[in-house]
Order: sequence, then C-alpha cells, then structure tokens
Amino acid sequence: MNASLAATPDVGPARRIAWGVFAVFLAAFAVFEAVKYGLPTTAAALVSLAVPFTFRTSRIAQSALLPLAVLLFYTFGPIVFPPLFTAGLGWLTGVAILRAVRRG
Repeated sequence: MNASLAATPDVGPARRIAWGVFAVFLAAFAVFEAVKYGLPTTAAALVSLAVPFTFRTSRIAQSALLPLAVLLFYTFGPIVFPPLFTAGLGWLTGVAILRAVRRG
C-alpha cells in the first residue's frame, strides 16, 4: 500500500498554479465589484484582503471555508449589501495568494 502512495506524482506545483489562477480571477472580480459600487466596497475589499496576511497564526483567518461561506450566504441569502460580498472576495483572494506561494 505504501508503494502505491510513493508512486503518485507530486501535485504541489499544479495545485499552486491553480490557486494562483484562482487568485487572479478573484482579484479581477473584486476590482470589478469595487469599481461598480464605489468607495465602501473598495475599502471592504482592501481591509478583508489583509485579513489572512495580518492574522498569520490563525488557521481560521487562512481557511477558505469562512470567506466562501460569506460569499454563498450573500449570494443565496436575503442580504443586499455589496461591501459584504466584496469583503468575501478580498478575503478569499488573500487566502488564494497565500496558498499559491505556499504560505497558507
């Protein structure tokens, strides 16, 4: 059983490239939303982008599940507040950047 695990290829570089592509997409989407809705969404995106970098010791801040939950709750929930959605995009962008450079 261990021999089959040793024979599997390293998926590290492919996974890092995928996280990098995802980070670029999320950043572009956050910029689009920030330009569309103005200064409050821009501030929310920038502040939330700093969350994974600021709280480096917190695994919750570097987890992709919490910002993804914010995005899903905003998308399917009754709340209409664009800075919340853009904050989720910024936070997930920060997580994706950290994972792309192997720090998250």
